[in-house]
Amino acid sequence: MAELIWSEKSLLDVENIYDYIARDSPLYARYQVESISASLERLCVFPESGRHLPEFPQLPHREVIVDNYRVIYRYDSSIDEVKIVAVVHGSRLLKETIFISRD
Repeated sequence: MAELIWSEKSLLDVENIYDYIARDSPLYARYQVESISASLERLCVFPESGRHLPEFPQLPHREVIVDNYRVIYRYDSSIDEVKIVAVVHGSRLLKETIFISRD
């Protein structure tokens, strides 16, 4: 079973999502964050279940769609690790620099 690791950037992304939604509804903000977290648990068992990024098919990153958000991750089979590198709103255009993790 793969280990799920959150990068600092991805944690900040989720925190910003929470803060933005919480301005209108703290309850819905909590539900959204819980939904994102729960949806990613399957990656521990099925780390390659996400699709490759259509914008960057040459990169090893994959994504899982959770409601309106794209969760970008990278799976390293040599150490059986799934690293969440970014969580972005689906309406945003992806740039390579958004999800290339430095940590």
